[in-house]
Amino acid sequence: MTNPLRVTSDLARLRRETESFLATVDSLSDAELAEPSLCEGWDRAHVVAHLASNGRALVRLVDWATTGEAQQPYDSRQAREQDIEAYAVLPREELVQAFVDSARFFAEQCERLEGELAVEVLDLHGKPIPAVSIPAVRITEIVLHHWDLDTSWSLAQAEPESVLDALEAAVKTMRAKNAPGMTLRTDEHDEWVVGDGGQLVTGDRVGLLLWLARGETAAVETEGALPELPSW
Repeated sequence: MTNPLRVTSDLARLRRETESFLATVDSLSDAELAEPSLCEGWDRAHVVAHLASNGRALVRLVDWATTGEAQQPYDSRQAREQDIEAYAVLPREELVQAFVDSARFFAEQCERLEGELAVEVLDLHGKPIPAVSIPAVRITEIVLHHWDLDTSWSLAQAEPESVLDALEAAVKTMRAKNAPGMTLRTDEHDEWVVGDGGQLVTGDRVGLLLWLARGETAAVETEGALPELPSW
């Protein structure tokens, strides 16, 4: 079932989050762009390179949804890494333009989701993804990696719905990776159950997201030790 209003709304929000990310990148000097990010082994240029690559790769999900031909964003992990490295070594101006072009291409292709769909739910690395939520997958990538640039920008500055998109994606990842049983409850009154839901973990949406996606424990609470999460 198509949902053109959701697609249109999510694409508008994606545009705003993308512009915010780009403003942060533009504020960085060449030296700062070469400094480490919060992603192990990546400098900030690699983060931008990943998003430049990712925007084009996720169009494969749009192709799957509209044609019925199953495919993942990348042919292999090695192909993904090679694509990122190819972007990361570009001069700054070319790297930023590659990101801009990729973001525009992704948004244009997602307009196809407003029409008839051949497949309504996709399997992305073991996670069920409604086809109309493909723009939300990209939003999650943008806001999490905006955080990974390790600047003064914080996830609290992302739009609330974008944080919620990212948190729901993180929960799906935990389920797909067979994380320990836990119930996740936010201060905003959301609740998700992973596995048998055995251990209650609480916090606000940003705090739970940072714990699930990046291992930050400062803003979550539970009785006893926190569950040991699988690698992201």
